Amino acid sequence: MRRVAWSVVLACALSAPAGAARLTLDEALATVSAAHPDRRLAESDLALSRADRELASSRQDFSLFLDGAVRTGRRPDGDWKPDNVGRIVARKPLLDFGRTGQAVVAADQEIAARQAALLNVESLRRIDIMARYFDVLLADQQYVAENEFMTVAFLDWDKARERFELGVGSRPELLRLEAFFQDWRERRNASQQRMRSARQKLAHAIHRPDTLPTELAVPALPGNARPVPDYDTLLPWVMQHNPRVQILQAQLAAADARLASIRAERNPVLDAEVIGGGYSRESTTRDELSAGLVFNIPLYQGARVDARVARELAQKDRRAAELEKLRLDLADTLLDTLQEIQWLRDSGITAADKQVEYRDWALERARAEYELELKTTLGSSMAETQAAQLRRTQMEYRLALALARLEALSGGSLPPFVKEAQQGAQQ
Repeated sequence: MRRVAWSVVLACALSAPAGAARLTLDEALATVSAAHPDRRLAESDLALSRADRELASSRQDFSLFLDGAVRTGRRPDGDWKPDNVGRIVARKPLLDFGRTGQAVVAADQEIAARQAALLNVESLRRIDIMARYFDVLLADQQYVAENEFMTVAFLDWDKARERFELGVGSRPELLRLEAFFQDWRERRNASQQRMRSARQKLAHAIHRPDTLPTELAVPALPGNARPVPDYDTLLPWVMQHNPRVQILQAQLAAADARLASIRAERNPVLDAEVIGGGYSRESTTRDELSAGLVFNIPLYQGARVDARVARELAQKDRRAAELEKLRLDLADTLLDTLQEIQWLRDSGITAADKQVEYRDWALERARAEYELELKTTLGSSMAETQAAQLRRTQMEYRLALALARLEALSGGSLPPFVKEAQQGAQQ
């Protein structure tokens, strides 16, 4: 009867559009490349960087424009004559002594930074999807456990109420049992709400906000047994492959290139120019067709270049400080993650396994006593078994997330020797 009631309540709590298919973890993770807002923001930043690169390289592009003037002029004889000019000018920059080249290098580094940022977003999305997926499974299991505890509390209160009506027992004891039941009922109802909210968050994480997943497959998680390197081995790898480190390193390289480009503003510029013109007034000093080299040598520019250099240096110093702080934070995060993995494998999961084993034994004993009519109910044995299984599942999911965070810190993959060791273990 308990399981029938649970099925009915679960069906009502998870009411969603009909025809929703069973969702697996692999299917959920496949939506990492979906058009989620986080991904679209990163892709927009990358598109902007590529557009800036095109803009920087266009400084050396050939240009063609029409140059003209409509005017009149007074001759020495006192007559006003039209002096209109129409010219087609073709110009091609030849040398700017570092302006364009360094600007293109800076743009290329910004593209590299945005590509690393997109990779970082994908890693964070993967972890978020896994966490939301596990939250749904844990919320369901939490509901089952608390529903069992509530049922036990209700039966105890109901029996005490029947005895009290027959004149057996005290009212304070009856009130205590009723309060105990109401506490578990409140916790069960809160768990029921978490089931709904967890599904909505998962639907948003996989970018399917209009379809709440009703049934989720329990993942096998074979990767939880894969080996991981020690801290000293992994730290240099993380400092080299972490996408956030790569972002800041690329931005520092871009800052150096921009500084070189700005300082090159003091250098000359050499262009090739071809002009074809038409004039309303003929003159021996005017050419209908001309070609030549045009140069510009800056002699004085005020504080414009110095101010831009100072601003870029300040930005570079800021990025350098951010990189140094990030490396310190990564070292701490890496150590915490490795310690969490070790704790879960060495003691957390082992303790949870023993608790499950003990509760299974206690449940079987309670069932045997119930069948022999030594007990009228199974008591809280079933509920405690559910709670022990929930604890074991939490440990397994926590380990999976810790390993996923470790991969994200490492740029999506662990050092090669770890893969070789894993392949050897599988063989």
